[in-house]
Amino acid sequence: MTTNESPTLGWIGTGRMGFELATRLLNAGYDLTAYNRTRAKAEPLNQKGAKIVDTPKELADRDVVFVMVSAPKDLEQVMYGENGLLTNSEHAPKVIVDSSTVSEAVSAKVRVAAAERGTVFLAAPVSGNPAVIAAGKLTVAVSGPRDAFTKVEPLLATFGRSVTWVGEGEVARLVKIAHNVYLGIVIQALAEITVLAERGGVSRAAFLDFLNDSVMGSTFSKYKTPALVNLDFNATFTIPLLSKDFDLGLAAAHDLKVPMPIASATSQLIQSAGGAGYLTEDFAVLIVEQARRSGYVIESENTPVLSGLEVPASD
Repeated sequence: MTTNESPTLGWIGTGRMGFELATRLLNAGYDLTAYNRTRAKAEPLNQKGAKIVDTPKELADRDVVFVMVSAPKDLEQVMYGENGLLTNSEHAPKVIVDSSTVSEAVSAKVRVAAAERGTVFLAAPVSGNPAVIAAGKLTVAVSGPRDAFTKVEPLLATFGRSVTWVGEGEVARLVKIAHNVYLGIVIQALAEITVLAERGGVSRAAFLDFLNDSVMGSTFSKYKTPALVNLDFNATFTIPLLSKDFDLGLAAAHDLKVPMPIASATSQLIQSAGGAGYLTEDFAVLIVEQARRSGYVIESENTPVLSGLEVPASD
């Protein structure tokens, strides 16, 4: 892979996020071949110009291979399980860029396995979801060798708004876990103050409109306003996934001797929501539990509100 020629790319994992990011690379004109455990989910990429293969092993001759899978065991399977990317005896990619959310321990294990094949491994977790990708606001944190990052930065730049190299080794994993812990704390705080305002006689739409236009408003608070106002919990991130990331974050806090009392309390509330059966809904469903604890059943306001991520209509 050189700076004056376009690298060949592989993509492993074409779920909701992986599919959209692979599409951005294809739209940017890159030569991309994709694999997904359920091939049918990858097939639509063929219509966008991608070649589809049946095993990760078939991507070993690509210059750069991106990975976005759901769990640590999935990452290990596609790396060095049966027909894994690193099991090809003849070829190995120059760089693997992994955007899965996994622990530092698993990331380090995969990094060693990649190094044994002469492959550089970059941890590159992302912040966002398909709507954020569509709005061009996805962000990426990357850790690993700085020179390898410099080579793949133009590829990652196609993903969205910004790409940040945060250091060597596995530190990007900690950055992502810290980010997701903060995500949980913020959504719980939003649920609490919104329910407080509603119990005092203020509509959720009016309160959040005021909040979003104040210095306390954010891209996130605007984005979650439709869910909090109209109780549309079509999942972007579920309670079980959030709970898993809190477990990882609190484990890291224990190891690093960092007290996290607010995160610890929030973790209990998230686990309570999971115990109440909210397993497939978006994590904004925490507002339903907050209302229940406040003595009432929350209802949709059926009010048109914007998320701040609307993609302008093309001419």
